[in-house]
Amino acid sequence: MNTRTQRLDELPFTRKHGKLLLGSGVGWALDAMDVGLISFVMAALAVQWKLSSTELSWIGSIGFVGMAVGAVLGGLLADRIGRRQVFAVTLLIYGIATGATALVGSVALLLVLRFVVGLGLGAELPVASTLVSEYAPRKVRGRVVVALEAFWALGWILAALIGYFVIPLGDDGWRWALAVGLVPTLYAVAVRIGLPESVRFLERQGRYEEAEAAVRSFEESAGVTAAVDGGNADNAAGPDSATPQPPAESIWSPRLRSRTAALWTVWFCINLSYYGAFIWLPSLLVNQGFDLVKSFQYTLFITLAQLPGYAVAAWLIEVWGRRSTLATFLLGSAVAAGLFGLADTPTPIVAAGMMLSFFNLGAWGALYAIGPELYPTSVRAAGTGAAAAFGRIASILAPLMVPWLLIGGGNALVFAVFAAAFLVAAGAAFTLPERAGMVLEAG
Repeated sequence: MNTRTQRLDELPFTRKHGKLLLGSGVGWALDAMDVGLISFVMAALAVQWKLSSTELSWIGSIGFVGMAVGAVLGGLLADRIGRRQVFAVTLLIYGIATGATALVGSVALLLVLRFVVGLGLGAELPVASTLVSEYAPRKVRGRVVVALEAFWALGWILAALIGYFVIPLGDDGWRWALAVGLVPTLYAVAVRIGLPESVRFLERQGRYEEAEAAVRSFEESAGVTAAVDGGNADNAAGPDSATPQPPAESIWSPRLRSRTAALWTVWFCINLSYYGAFIWLPSLLVNQGFDLVKSFQYTLFITLAQLPGYAVAAWLIEVWGRRSTLATFLLGSAVAAGLFGLADTPTPIVAAGMMLSFFNLGAWGALYAIGPELYPTSVRAAGTGAAAAFGRIASILAPLMVPWLLIGGGNALVFAVFAAAFLVAAGAAFTLPERAGMVLEAG
């Protein structure tokens, strides 16, 4: 008799999987919209408030300080109180804080609220990917998680559209843009009611009837009727027949330490390059002589290339595997970053920027797919959350580094550093174990 997790693994992709993907993905898109909007707000405030590059760099970085803290706390809480609970609460926190930033009148208050926004955002991302990964059918798990990450592109595109059409309308345009961040507070209620809890989490908590009901709901969606073997501990209805659960394994145990180190390296390098480039992108274009509207227009074009990047990664991840797809897209990102640093006219700038979007966001999709597969259930959310938190250190440093790199060598030096980071990440990716098509590890 198959266990619950095996029953989930062998199901086809159904409408219920699609509902889970959409429910988690909309939250993901709203998160991306928030991160994207701040890059446009920075460019607008530089003109309106006459802010220095140092002040702008802190506005870009402070949210990532919150994200680093949030990623650790969110992962730990998700392994203790559940994925769904943390997902809803984090959306609520960052939605309210984002809406409140529309009312600020000083840099100091803006920094405080951006930190709170980061707390919610940082906790939500690894939790959502863990929940989707644990329900996705084994044969298409990587593709489903990349599809979840593709919602990030939709959020960035929405941010670019808001930036292009709303912010230039007047001095308060950036306030109206940030006010859109109140939407997640309403969505958080729907998330709490509509999304299932992780079956693996429920089993570890001894909530077997809830776990069985969740599995059966997905089986019914697929037209499958499952018989329950009362002698199978994993399928038992209550705690009396359950075998004792072993203590959670550390992500730095001898068995896991090498994959943890490699995963943290990839996370650090991809965060450094992605956020250093894209948080500053509209401002860098303004610095090159383009007006605010034109820089926003070019950023919109560049952002649109994220969608095909995700689509290709979603296809390749089940054909080539996680490791090869991730490493290939990181190498492509390195080449694109180098070309962008050398571009100085509109056509090469947009072309290299679109290439960077394509490869960089495809790499992100593969990274989120591979992370949850590296760890057993007891530390899956904590492991992915810890890696994300370590990566956030780079996302904090990156916006602060850009002004200094610009002084030292202009755009060429900025993007040479990012290209080097992508190359290091690609090397680390090649050392990760390949787990395409394998069952998620219990324990």
